[in-house]
Order: sequence, then structure tokens, then C-alpha cells
Amino acid sequence: MKLFKNILESVKPHFIKGGKLEKMYPAYDAFETFLFVPDHTTHSGSHIRDAVDLKRTMAFVVIALLPCIIFGMWNIGDQYFKAISESSDFMKNFIFGFWKFLPLLVVSYAVGLSVEFAFAISRGHSVNEGYLVTGMLIPLIMPVDVPLWMLAVSVVFAVVIGKEVFGGTGMNILNPALTARAFLFFAYPSYMSGDKVWAHGAGVDGYSGETILGALAADTTSWANLQWSLNDALMGFVPGSLGETSFIAILIGALILILSGVGSSRIILSTFIGGYLTALLFNLWGVNVLMSTPAHIHLLIGGFAFGAVFMTTDPVTATQTNKGKIIYGLLVGFFAIVIRVFNPAYPEGMMLAILLMNVFAPLIDHYIIGANIKKRLKRVKV
Repeated sequence: MKLFKNILESVKPHFIKGGKLEKMYPAYDAFETFLFVPDHTTHSGSHIRDAVDLKRTMAFVVIALLPCIIFGMWNIGDQYFKAISESSDFMKNFIFGFWKFLPLLVVSYAVGLSVEFAFAISRGHSVNEGYLVTGMLIPLIMPVDVPLWMLAVSVVFAVVIGKEVFGGTGMNILNPALTARAFLFFAYPSYMSGDKVWAHGAGVDGYSGETILGALAADTTSWANLQWSLNDALMGFVPGSLGETSFIAILIGALILILSGVGSSRIILSTFIGGYLTALLFNLWGVNVLMSTPAHIHLLIGGFAFGAVFMTTDPVTATQTNKGKIIYGLLVGFFAIVIRVFNPAYPEGMMLAILLMNVFAPLIDHYIIGANIKKRLKRVKV
């Protein structure tokens, strides 16, 4: 690393004020702070000085995503070879999935970071580290066969409209990764729904690539009659987005986020509780198949678990107060199940539920803080 440090130090004079590449300093600063701990601190005001900066916080999230990524790449291969009725082993599945996932990841980071760098240079500020996680999340929640140009367009939309127009990382009101998925869903719905987009090779005759949610939303069968078992739903041996299928891998990621203090256990647990109680309530009526689906199954299928762990816990778009986090999580779980059971055209309600609550998160905090102020004022003796 000393070699890289020396190289950066040798070219630094060209990027600082007065240098030939002065306007490109944000790009230089991004590379330097990515490789090394920044050597500058605040000089005024009261600030907490800690080694865990935003970049390292984002790194913990990426580490928590690794179990989902590793399993997801294997599952892409497994689903493909099942579709073409060809035998495979662990490495064959994993290598196939790796080469399917890599282009999505490269496009996500290349396009997203290009936009981030362009805005940083035009505004003259440092490149925000938030896209380190967003760039990883976007390909994890997309269909494996989504055209790369569509992915690129959705990334540009997410970064520009979902974040930069609000002022960049820390100012956005919507989760950028979900903004990208929402854009694709409404702009190109045929590439984000149906039974052929979630597993590569699903177009082969005699093979259905539909997801568990897709099968249940068709209202023609029940959970008990599906080809998948509870173990399949837990482990993730089902078609779906790369990062969303394995509940076990997601649970490992949740433990990493909670133990590292990066993810809010209040939000995660309350989201699961809200979803479970809502599904349990609908079980009493059972008007359609999704209403009759056991409450615990709702937590295992689709993107519910992935959204509860990696999307609701976004520190920028979620609530900040402790009580607010519980209310926020309960409402996300509630709306996710409500959208599922009442909108068969879009059974995956987690995306819309989170985006909806992103908008109302500041309002929840406002009322929580207001209530606390009134409570304390009552203690004041006149």
C-alpha cells in the first residue's frame, strides 16, 4: 500500500488549488479516501471524532451482503441448469452465476460512480461514499436477465432524481436502490414481472420460472400445493432476484448489521412483526390465496426479508428516533402485506411499502419529537 500512497502523494500537487487539474480534486480525493484513512479532521464546532467514518460504515453493509451475493450466484446457476435439465455441481453453478452477475455489478458501479463524480466535480465537493452500498444493492434486486442498457438508465435515474436533486448522500428522501427498481418496474414492466425474467433459461419449453409470489398471486393454487417446500423458501432454492431468495443468508447479514451497530434492530424486528401480524389477520378471512397463505411464509418469500434487513435500515431515508423506528418498521410490514394481498398484479409489495414510508419518515420523527417536547414542558414548574 506504500507504493499507492507514494503515487498519490506525487500527483497530489496537480489536483490541489492552483494545480492544472484543480477541478478534478473531488475525483482524486475519492480515490485517496477510499484507499486510506483521511488525514484531515474538522477544525471548528463540536464533533465526535471516531475511526468509523461513513466509508467504513458502508463497508460493513457490503460485508453483510456477502452471504446473499455468494448464495445468489450459486442459485442463478442452479436455476439455469434445472431449466435446461442439465446436471451440475456447486462450482459449475457458482461460476455460471458469477459471470451472469458480474456485468450487472460492473454497469451499476461504472454508471453510478460516473454520475456521482460528475456531480462532485461540478459542485466542487467530495464524492459521497453512499453509492458503495447502492451500487451493490441495485443488481441484487434486479432480474438476472435485465438488459444492461435498462440497468444503466435506471441507475442514472436513481442517482440523479433519487439523490442528487436533493443534494446528494444524506439529503435524499427515497432509497436510491429502490428508486432504480421502481423506475424499471413502471417504465419497462414486462422486464420486471412475469414468469420468465427471474431465472435465466426460463424460456425453455416445459419449465416455469415463476416465483413463489407469482404462483400464489395467480390465485390458482395454494402454498400447500406448490412445488416448493418450506426448506426451499428458507434456503432460497427458488427463482427470484439474486439477493432476495435465501432467508438464511439474509438472516446472517442481519446479524452482522445488528452486531456491528450499523443496522437498527428496532426497524428490522418491527418490520417482521408488522408483516407477520398483518398476514395473520388476513388469514382469518382467506378471501384469496395470498390471504390464506400462512403468515410465516409471507416473511420468507419475495423480497420481504431482504427489504426488512437492507432497505428499511437505510440511515438516511428511515426514521431517526427510537419510537419512530418501531412505528416505521411496523407500517412498512403492514403496507407490504396489504399491497401483496390486494394487488395481484403486483404481489411484491415491499418496494412500494418502503418507498411510501420513506416519504413519511420525517413526519413520524416530527410527531415523536413534538410529543417528547410537550411531555417535558409539562414537567417544568411555572
